[in-house]
Amino acid sequence: METKRLQLGKLPQPPLRLLCITLLLLGIVFRLANLDSKVYWGDETFSSSRIAGYSAEEIIGDIYTGEVISATELQKYQTPNSDRSLANTLRIIGEEAPQHPPVYYILARFWEQWLGSSLALKRTLPALISLLGLPCLYWLCLELFGASLTPWLAVSLFAVSPIHILYAQEVREYSLWTVSILLSSASLLRAMRVNSRVSWCIYALSVALSFYSHLFSAPIILGHGIYVLIIAGWQGRQRVIAYISAVTAALLIFSPWLAVFLENEPRASKEWGWVIKELPPLDLGRYWLKNLLYGFFDVPLGKEYPFDLTFSYTQPRTYLVLPIVGLVIYGLYFLCRYTPKQVWLFVLLLMGFTSLPLVLPDVISGGMRSTIARYQLPSYIGIQLTISYLLSTKLTKFSIGIWQKRLWRLTTVILVSCGVLSGVLIVQAETWWTKYSDYYNADVANIINQSPAPLVLSDSTHNRILSLSHKLDPKVQLQLIKKIKNVSEIPEDKLPKISGNFSDVFVLENIPSPSWLRPSIENHSNYKFNLIYEGNIGFKKRKVLLWKKND
Repeated sequence: METKRLQLGKLPQPPLRLLCITLLLLGIVFRLANLDSKVYWGDETFSSSRIAGYSAEEIIGDIYTGEVISATELQKYQTPNSDRSLANTLRIIGEEAPQHPPVYYILARFWEQWLGSSLALKRTLPALISLLGLPCLYWLCLELFGASLTPWLAVSLFAVSPIHILYAQEVREYSLWTVSILLSSASLLRAMRVNSRVSWCIYALSVALSFYSHLFSAPIILGHGIYVLIIAGWQGRQRVIAYISAVTAALLIFSPWLAVFLENEPRASKEWGWVIKELPPLDLGRYWLKNLLYGFFDVPLGKEYPFDLTFSYTQPRTYLVLPIVGLVIYGLYFLCRYTPKQVWLFVLLLMGFTSLPLVLPDVISGGMRSTIARYQLPSYIGIQLTISYLLSTKLTKFSIGIWQKRLWRLTTVILVSCGVLSGVLIVQAETWWTKYSDYYNADVANIINQSPAPLVLSDSTHNRILSLSHKLDPKVQLQLIKKIKNVSEIPEDKLPKISGNFSDVFVLENIPSPSWLRPSIENHSNYKFNLIYEGNIGFKKRKVLLWKKND
């Protein structure tokens, strides 16, 4: 391969320059605004308790006693303190969730110890990490497409992409994973170009960071290897050897956590077992279409249910997803038709080695791995690279007619407007589909908080209770009992003792896991409860039920 100096991207023309700068600024605002207003959902509470150094077993043992505990007291398990060290954090992640490498959690622990543990501060760290993706993506585009409009458009689309905004605001490792994939991809292309020892060392470190960010980096790094083999070939065996050496070094750096993962792999498999739940083939396809749409547009239209998978002539999103699917297909054709092999091959491998390891098992043996949007974040990058190249070429190509240029300008404006509109709504929303089973917590908490002295009874899982506690007022008291399996009624001696010091008594149920708490209380006392709130998550057949004691 020929070594050449990389030129910085040329500034676009003033109108496009203003558009790109505006989108970048909006992307920053969308990531950092109103971070404390959104539902802090169950997976985020898992992150916080592990960062704080508390195991799930310990939390359950402490709070599921049937004794009264305040919503404020539950925050103890969400906040680092001097009683729990970094060693506790690493031990608990290794035992409970070895599939989640520890770098993000280590960073988050130091961040909270130094700056505080409010929801806004917790989420500021992943949001700032996500912003690092902007220069990394710009670098990747320069390596792929050189000095052109493409890097500017790619960064702009990334800045206002709904899926990237949503996961930039979660106390989890996905923004770090996205940045690490961009960094390792750009550094690989640079190492292939300059072929220096320093460049391959940078690639090795970026690969190690990717492994320590998410285990799903492994197939992507394997895709890098396929790319090096095809592009370098036999004559470029020096680069092939350098790639193998770099990945070997990265694996050695990652080996301490790899050993932890292998030792606790049965627990990891159990924790990840929910993704093998079978879906009807039609639902699988609908998920893929919805997830594709989330890369550019994520706005509830009309009375559209956020978890509805239906596409029909009565559903507005049907008329959005079809043009986007067509644009992506044409963009891939255009990329493969008009770029050198080292460009289109890299983009296709990035997308393929992200999606195929998830799609194939789902299609062959059943499951829902490929429907989880956060697992497909590298694929979104590949799609956005494809669309950015298509639009930048069409906007700057002199050989096409005036009406065609106007059409592509309109397409660009519509696409970025979809992202901006999505970002505006996401910033203002109290909940979103990414909160899954905790989607309705804000509604539930608002009802409970209206009571002057409320008591909440529940046998819901501890991550659901901890999630809800972030929305509850300090005055709210709870009595929790551990769910008893394989019983049709909870024995009277296992039921919480309810005092008369509360203005209202509520029972919170999260099903389909059966709850016998409310029926058992009614059977063993003169209490009767009325259903006052029901939230449905239809495609998972889940419900959130809030009952209130009759006066």
